Amino acid sequence: MKKRTLIIAEAGVNHNGDVGRARQLIDAAAAAGADLVKFQTFSADRLVTRVATKAEYQARTTAEEESQHEMLRQLELSADAHNELIEYCAAKRIGFFSTAFDFESVDLLVSLGQERFKIASGEITNLPLLQKIGGLGNEVILSTGMATLGDIESAIEALEQAGTPRARITVLHCTTEYPTPMTDVNLRAMQSIRNAFGVDVGYSDHTPGIEVATAAVAMGACVIEKHFTMDQDLPGPDHKASLEPDELAALVAAIRNIEIALGDGIKRNSRSEARNRPVMRKSIVARVPIGIGEIFSPENITVKRPGTGISPMRWDEVIGRAAAHDFSEDDLIEL
Repeated sequence: MKKRTLIIAEAGVNHNGDVGRARQLIDAAAAAGADLVKFQTFSADRLVTRVATKAEYQARTTAEEESQHEMLRQLELSADAHNELIEYCAAKRIGFFSTAFDFESVDLLVSLGQERFKIASGEITNLPLLQKIGGLGNEVILSTGMATLGDIESAIEALEQAGTPRARITVLHCTTEYPTPMTDVNLRAMQSIRNAFGVDVGYSDHTPGIEVATAAVAMGACVIEKHFTMDQDLPGPDHKASLEPDELAALVAAIRNIEIALGDGIKRNSRSEARNRPVMRKSIVARVPIGIGEIFSPENITVKRPGTGISPMRWDEVIGRAAAHDFSEDDLIEL
């Protein structure tokens, strides 16, 4: 039986630096039924140089003259904001989660009681950060956008050597493009990661819509992460590649249905189809009137619904036997 999928509603930086909007995102994630709502904990000064250019998708959705540093400065959340949002999540009965991008951010989240840590795709080659998080020994979710199997192997080894056992590491297949073209998803790579490293796997989805994330669950993902926003038309780098609240709710519902539908893998008659079995299956019946003592043959018996008599699988056993009594056309044959 597949274990319950951890669904992470990725608010990310879609609050646009506004704690009020962050609370709205928490409301939407809780209403959708997500397990966790995830933010990002960083300082622009510690994350990027002042001359770092934006990614192409960021440049398409934000002010052209603005540097990546300037863009990110507007998207930071203070320590006080973190405290406020954690309390709000508790009130809304949804877990708070955040991705740390630097040592100080890790320390802040530890001080706030976070016990699971996410390593973003861009940090998979950041050995000092891997060692810092690995040294905590907590559960780790490692995202692998832009990574090769070799990159993933090195990151897992770094986490293990720092003190996090492999059993506590979940690796997310991911494609770092917003939105991700369907031709670049390569969802089977998720299974390749599981087979290569013996880890739990999941999927961080940047495609439009919900079908790929839903398919990932059917293929064995135990964690799904998906960006969402209150409005795709808001300014900011990630809104265009995010679900709106009704779509997020549809994704959660679809995943929960897929979990139920996967079942335990044992092929058996289901409870719901049991009443249809006698209606849809067939029995051996008289093709024409048959007199007592007459020998059953393909000329005087046939197979028709309902399936309440002798199964057609016993056809060879019936052929050549003598009729114990008279049968009218369509009577169920009895031996």
